[in-house]
Amino acid sequence: MAKSEKVELAQTLIESVNEIASVSDHRTPAMKKHCGNLSRRLKLLIPMFEEIRDSKESSDPEELVTKALFSLKESLAQAKDLLTFVSQVSKIYLVLERDQVMLKFQKVTSLLEQALSEIPYENLEISDELQEQVELVLIQLRRAIGKGGDTHDDELHKDLQSLYVSYDVTDSDILRRVAEKLQLMTITDLTQESLALLEMVSSSGGDPGESFEKMMMVLKKIKDFVQTNNPNLDQAPMGQKPPLSKSQDGKQNIPIPPEDFRCPISLELMNDPVIVSSGQTYDRDCIKKWLEGGHSTCPKTQETLTSDTVTPNYALRSLIDQWCESNGIEPPKRHNKSSQASSSSSLLPTDEQNKIEQLLRKLTSQLPEDQRSATEEIRLLAKQNNHNRVAIAASGAIPLLVNLLTASDDSRTQEHAVTSILNLSIYQENKGRIVSTFGAVPGIVHVLQKGTMEARENAAATLFSLSVIDENKVTIGASGAIPPLVTLLSEGSRRGKKDAATALFNLCIFQGNKGKAVRAGLVPVLMRLLREPESGMVDEALAMLAIVSSHPEGKIVVGTANAVAVMVDYVRSGSPRNKENAAAVLVHLCSWNQQHLIEAEKLGVMSLLIEMAENGTDRGKRKAAQLLNRFSRFNDQQKQSGLVVEDQISLI
Repeated sequence: MAKSEKVELAQTLIESVNEIASVSDHRTPAMKKHCGNLSRRLKLLIPMFEEIRDSKESSDPEELVTKALFSLKESLAQAKDLLTFVSQVSKIYLVLERDQVMLKFQKVTSLLEQALSEIPYENLEISDELQEQVELVLIQLRRAIGKGGDTHDDELHKDLQSLYVSYDVTDSDILRRVAEKLQLMTITDLTQESLALLEMVSSSGGDPGESFEKMMMVLKKIKDFVQTNNPNLDQAPMGQKPPLSKSQDGKQNIPIPPEDFRCPISLELMNDPVIVSSGQTYDRDCIKKWLEGGHSTCPKTQETLTSDTVTPNYALRSLIDQWCESNGIEPPKRHNKSSQASSSSSLLPTDEQNKIEQLLRKLTSQLPEDQRSATEEIRLLAKQNNHNRVAIAASGAIPLLVNLLTASDDSRTQEHAVTSILNLSIYQENKGRIVSTFGAVPGIVHVLQKGTMEARENAAATLFSLSVIDENKVTIGASGAIPPLVTLLSEGSRRGKKDAATALFNLCIFQGNKGKAVRAGLVPVLMRLLREPESGMVDEALAMLAIVSSHPEGKIVVGTANAVAVMVDYVRSGSPRNKENAAAVLVHLCSWNQQHLIEAEKLGVMSLLIEMAENGTDRGKRKAAQLLNRFSRFNDQQKQSGLVVEDQISLI
């Protein structure tokens, strides 16, 4: 395959996956999950396509590669068509015809799995890490094929069927459940659904048949019910009221509460703010009615709630009280403490509950000494056990701590705040919320750049802890964290270098971060650490070089850093782990540039590889075998010109 054709095909595959990922508004929650899973799995293939696009032209026969990639291209086109269809078609149709829709998902998933399985990876110059990532995608696709459509809402399907079969069914409970679950609660929602059905009628050639007529009848029932129960229907769903205005009910000069102080359900000032398991805050009475109505999802995010437990948001309650006081409004009356305590199984004993509440009040204080002492105490509490980490996070402390990362001018407060977040992130469920819900990464990066050495060390450790979640790797890399981590690796204390190294290693597992690390100057720092064994960073430096040298930009920079001789030395005399990582670097360099192959042979690597292939670690044996195979193939190619590696060496 010509290089231009190969580049064009790989780029087309990248664009196809990006187009699939951009398809949004998947109509119903169940379909949103299926579409999201498919999109997420396909995005994991982009790094492989990028390496295929950026790899050098190979003389190996590539007919099988070409055929497999074209097959994958066709499968991706079908996946895009399916997700586009699901994003635009009627919600009512998706529920009533769920079995047919899931058959389409099964077919597309099978085609993708088959196309990926047929790719001859041994003919592609891609890293072990990428091969493992593709294998993970294959496992997930096969699992999806085996599971089928096991995430349907049977109650919703049954309710819609009853409305579809009989025009006489007008049960308000059924209509309410259907309207809420299909999110047909506003004029916009109802209009979009009507247009989607009309578009299906149009695409059928104007002869939709009885089924579409019945679907239109179901939509009319829902619309009549929504309008009857909400005569002033505009853009606000049923049960929602507009916020207070300055002239409402004859009361003058009543300010509109800040958006964060209003319940997402009622849009009114929260009397008793509580946190649900998704991390969102609602007024206690509103979320109680929602849960008692049989709902198991977060009203705002549609995330499935892991528990019906609610926890008082003490920090927000304090802020609401302060706002009421400053505006001359009577603070809300709330439930007694016993009822609050009984609503949450994650709270600490009463005396410690009170302690946390006091600490949160101090976090919102304008006095620097209060903020400093509160962050220090939270740091120590969060260090002790998971029970504390759950309770502190549920109390609403995280956004206050995140704010202090940039708002406080006190270096000790910054240090305590970032370390508190580090300790809270030890609890697995806090990791995602710290990044996605509370947006902590920019503040952590600020401390990494501007804080004291101990604060920078702990900021790096925090980024490592948060990067355990794959989605967080992307966010952290995009937030500018990599350059200051490279700086800390170069200039930090011994502990700072260790923390920076572990964070960078974890972040660079994601292909998109490798290029950022290379451009941030990581490779020269790693090479310097390898030449300074007394730094105690040899293990970390070799492991990171093995990762970044799998990236096209990494190969170039590592190759120009005279790395071959250093790698051969570590293959000769390093620890077993260092030998396998050095061999991994050589695999990447020698597959990219034949001159590195010749240089390694000149330095006597062949006998070292033979020894490693026989007595090395399992990974070391694989890397040695790859390199020996590369030497063998190179010699076979050179025989036609009468040159072998030894002859090439004599020309250097």
